[in-house]
Amino acid sequence: MRPLAQCQTLLAAVLAGAAAVVSTSASPQDRLAERTAMIETINMHARSAPSAVEGQGIDPVVLKTMGKVPRHFFVPEELRRAAYRDRPLPIGYGQTISQPFIVALMTDLINVGPGDVVLEIGTGSGYQAAVLSPLAAKVYSIEIIPKLGERAAARLAELHFDNVEVKVGDGYYGWPAHAPFDGIVVTAAASHIPPPLVEQLAKGGRMVVPVGGPFATQFLMLVEKRVDGSITTRQLLPVSFVPLRGGQAR
Repeated sequence: MRPLAQCQTLLAAVLAGAAAVVSTSASPQDRLAERTAMIETINMHARSAPSAVEGQGIDPVVLKTMGKVPRHFFVPEELRRAAYRDRPLPIGYGQTISQPFIVALMTDLINVGPGDVVLEIGTGSGYQAAVLSPLAAKVYSIEIIPKLGERAAARLAELHFDNVEVKVGDGYYGWPAHAPFDGIVVTAAASHIPPPLVEQLAKGGRMVVPVGGPFATQFLMLVEKRVDGSITTRQLLPVSFVPLRGGQAR
């Protein structure tokens, strides 16, 4: 896994090369001003949440990746004007795409490196998987809503995020065939930390998961599995996510 960033880089350095978008159908300067403003806002939030952000801020590598990924391709066409604003947006079927700061924070917290295998629970529009894709060796993502999963898989393939594999299924139980995972990101709120996901976390791995009921306070939790297999958890900050579906007894 990569080391945590030790210093904050200048925004210009973070955004260097950010205009190089993933899709060949997009202009190299596509929405660059909005992407720049998004990164500035992420940095502002990071400075105001020192208890949740490790080191000196969000890793510049994560920020650079956030600047490159064309977020506007992962929201409904009628909402693309708001794609880079720091707010969640509806994507259909009662689901949302998380606000950019939360995506950046969750990505940063799992401390993913080039050789790592990552699991995402809740593919949604595919945006979080797209952000993870350039940072990891392989990303496995599970979506419980078939239409969303199929749409996200097609979008990720079209944009050439070739190391992302999406399947439709119950993410509560993870993806045992590809475990253990160096990092796990859960993008929906669970009533508790799912034991199958803890089991599938590699030693030395990290998981971020929002925990809490839909009508109660939710908190983003960081789960770490130490090299001896012991588990530590840390409550980071209050959040608001759609509920995690699935987890019914088999």
